[in-house]
This record gives sequence, structure tokens and C-alpha cells, in this order.
Amino acid sequence: MTEKKAGQTELYALFDRHGIGYTHNTHPPLHTVEESKELRGDLPGAHVKNMFLKDKKSQLWLVTCLEYRKIRIRDLEKQIGATKASFGKPDLLWEALGIRPGAVSPYGLINDPDHSVRVVLDQQMLEIDPINAHPLHNEATTTLPRVDFMRFFEITGHAPIIVDFDALEEMERARQDAA
Repeated sequence: MTEKKAGQTELYALFDRHGIGYTHNTHPPLHTVEESKELRGDLPGAHVKNMFLKDKKSQLWLVTCLEYRKIRIRDLEKQIGATKASFGKPDLLWEALGIRPGAVSPYGLINDPDHSVRVVLDQQMLEIDPINAHPLHNEATTTLPRVDFMRFFEITGHAPIIVDFDALEEMERARQDAA
């Protein structure tokens, strides 16, 4: 039997309790960044992609960055102190964050009261307002003002690691130019 996890209803109730303003945008199920670009229309703000990782020490990581980012996990590891990270399995994703592949979202941290998942955020993403992410499923996008997006992490007790993703991409470009 699958353990009950908080979903969109509980997430929005948390937002309401803490005075977090949000907009709910329903759409057909999205599984990729490309699908998202096709269907979102002119929805303003930062659009994100997320990676759920597990490293060799069994530390879990949730990385949220701008949707167009192309980075090497090995470069990211050096910035965050992870070793030999790889994508976490779907069962582990459900157990840790209560979400399924295709719907990975920072809001899954509502299901991590033990703080077993470390959060990594794209510094440049945080310069854009508002921020768009899935509300624990891939049939909607939730838009939050940047300040409320950051408050969510405070409320859940997760202290994000902020990483300069522009610098990570520059490292990759320099490596390719040298090759």
C-alpha cells in the first residue's frame, strides 16, 4: 500500500495559513520542458526544471534551476559537496517527497518533515519574479512571488544552497572549447 502524502490541497492550505499568494494554472499533463514551453502560453516569470539526486553517501538532493540549464552533475557536485550523484529512483522520489517522475517540484518538501532532502537553487532563477513550479502533480503550474517562494523553504525548515548556475555553464563551455 502506498503511504499517503500531502498533495496540492495540503500545499495550498499551507500557503493560505502562511499568507502566501499564489496563482493556479491548470493544463494537460506535462512530462518535459519542451511540453511545458508549448502549452504555457505567456505565463510570466521563471520556469523551472528539477532534478532529484542521490549521492554515494545516500544524501538526497533536490535541484531546482531555470528550465533551459545545461549543466554537468559532476560540476554541480563540487559546488554542493556531493559525491557520485545520480538520479534517484521513482520509489525513492515518492518516499522522500511524495511526488512522481514528471512532477518533481520544490513543493515536494512539504512531505520531508525530517529534512532528509537537501535543496539546491539556481542563483539566477532567484533574480526573476514570479517563479513557476508544479503543485505536486504535472497537470498544473503554481506561480508564486519570489519572496513567497523563498518563504516556503523557511516554513518547511529547508535551508537552500544557492549556486551560481551561470558559472557552472561557463565551466562546461570552457571545457568544450578546450576539447
